[in-house]
Amino acid sequence: MNAIEVEGISKHYGSLRAVDGVSLSIESGTIFGLLGPNGAGKTTLIAMLVTMRRPTSGSARVNGFDITKQADSVRKSIGIVFQDPSLDDELTARENLELHAAMYAVPKQVRHGRIEEVIKLVGLEKHLKQQVKTFSGGMKRRLEIARGLVHHPKILFLDEPTIGLDPQTRAGIWDYIKKLNEKEGITIILTTHYMDEADSTCQRVGIIDSGKIIALDTPENLKNTLGGDVISIKCGGTDQCVNEISQLKWVKGAVKHGGFVDVRVEKGEEKIPKILRLMEQHGIPVESVSLHKPSLDDVFLHYTGKTIREDEAGPRDAMRLRRRAWGHRK
Repeated sequence: MNAIEVEGISKHYGSLRAVDGVSLSIESGTIFGLLGPNGAGKTTLIAMLVTMRRPTSGSARVNGFDITKQADSVRKSIGIVFQDPSLDDELTARENLELHAAMYAVPKQVRHGRIEEVIKLVGLEKHLKQQVKTFSGGMKRRLEIARGLVHHPKILFLDEPTIGLDPQTRAGIWDYIKKLNEKEGITIILTTHYMDEADSTCQRVGIIDSGKIIALDTPENLKNTLGGDVISIKCGGTDQCVNEISQLKWVKGAVKHGGFVDVRVEKGEEKIPKILRLMEQHGIPVESVSLHKPSLDDVFLHYTGKTIREDEAGPRDAMRLRRRAWGHRK
């Protein structure tokens, strides 16, 4: 059974096609990653799925409910954690959870037990009585995830759940995400700029660019489509470097990004000396060379021609979502 079914959905703003004819199925109980740079359309797509914006055309069903005709039912069946913090710092962790449970009409007789369940799931049971303003960034994020689970949603949307956190805290958040997926059987839809974490966490990923889904599969299958090895070269004159390397018959592809050129080849260790000799012949200075198997970063670069960096993950998209109350759909 699929938790989400999207058929030809689009969102246009005049001549701008923010989302352009996207079709997508997400199986229940999976962790699905939606990957894309700012302006690619991922925030607009999620905004339509959670009923904050009406599609220009096409349709989608979330938990079996039509996002346009049964918006209230969609909202009751999902949880969402925004990129920017949205907790009340003056309240305790329990009070934040109680308030959210009341807003979602969780019966009083089951609230206490449910709060105990979700707070234990994210490892904050010893901090229920503390004011949120005393929490670290990682603790706040875990509490927001717990809050999004209080009303037993079937799908949880996470917008950049670990951005701005240190590596150790990020690793902990991903562990909690995996645990709630396993224990609660919940479908998780997340956006992230951390390709390595999407690779290790998501069972399927979709890459969106210019409003279209341009790649959709398991991380492993997407990496396998590239095949071979990736030689990453830091050099002067990247344009000339790409032009010369692309003429070699055994090169599968060469893409520049920043001061680097990534070259896809078979048996990379044998090809490095040949590439270095070519650079020397053309007077192209080489600062460094590295060799690795294709990663999700390489897949993203291959399909979009650009890389995702953390500094691209600004708060504007999340703020646009937060400013729209549940009852205000466009």
